Amino acid sequence: MELMMFKDRFLKELVNHWGRFLYHIALAGLSAAIALSLPWIFNMIAKKVLVYWSLLENEKLLVVVIEMAVAILLTFFFNIMGRSWKDRRLSNMAKNAGLVLVKPMRGFFSRKRIKKLKEKQGFAKDVLIIGSTGFRTFVDPRGDLHHVMQNCRKAKIMLLDPFSEGAMARAKSILDPHVTLETFQEQIKKSIAFLKGLKAVRKEVRLKLYQDTPLLKLAILDDYIWIQHYHSGLDVQRMPEYVFRHDRNLSSLYIPFYQYFMTRWNDPDVPEFDLEADMLVFRDIAGNETRREKFNDREAEKVSRNVPNHRWVLKHGPDYPSERMIFPL
Repeated sequence: MELMMFKDRFLKELVNHWGRFLYHIALAGLSAAIALSLPWIFNMIAKKVLVYWSLLENEKLLVVVIEMAVAILLTFFFNIMGRSWKDRRLSNMAKNAGLVLVKPMRGFFSRKRIKKLKEKQGFAKDVLIIGSTGFRTFVDPRGDLHHVMQNCRKAKIMLLDPFSEGAMARAKSILDPHVTLETFQEQIKKSIAFLKGLKAVRKEVRLKLYQDTPLLKLAILDDYIWIQHYHSGLDVQRMPEYVFRHDRNLSSLYIPFYQYFMTRWNDPDVPEFDLEADMLVFRDIAGNETRREKFNDREAEKVSRNVPNHRWVLKHGPDYPSERMIFPL
């Protein structure tokens, strides 16, 4: 077996060596042929130019037309060169910043290419996401990260707390009448249910719920970061999406955006949602658990604040030292 592998490797190297050798010989022969034919080519061109110039030198109108045409061509040439130089400078700046792609607001093929790139980069890799509801991002089968979440190695997700002031402010800022706080809360609950399903099949998934108004929609898949801005009054799907790649360039924006995610994730004011117990887990700066809160209790408390003619009655019992029940007056 080893002898056969050695013979195959030897034959491949021999073929590659002779192929490169013949390529260099052909390239040298072509260069020599072009060099030897240059005097003849220049001589023929010079004769043709003299013949035509002798016919055109007395045609003053034609000469003026030719001069104008040459001037126009030179103007276009220098304009194109100037624009090319500016584009190259912008390209170098984008490269230094780590920007590799910008998905416009509209464009079927660009969105399809972005989705394929996300699925490729997220396969069997760690996924880090900051979003608002997450529904259209990874719950909807048409979402860019739907298949990525199912095939990733582990995931850290940050979504809006559905009962926070940030969720209310974001819902009110969008002018679409179909977007309300109730739809926001319903979408977040569906996202939580989707993550619970992944957790049930032993997928390593962690979820945290933040309370402030969302600023960036951010997804980190291996060496790529996808970013969109939550503009007040506009759906995030209408905003362009920027793609940054991680490399050794210290000026790349991949590093600060990655640090932004880790800072938000390690913020002790952002509780983690226990997908198995439906509880919010609060931790200190060192990561030690300090307290837990029932997620459903927070929902009941939020609803009760908006219902008139109700009063709080403490529910007594050893198993319910702090829980409350609502009774109508």
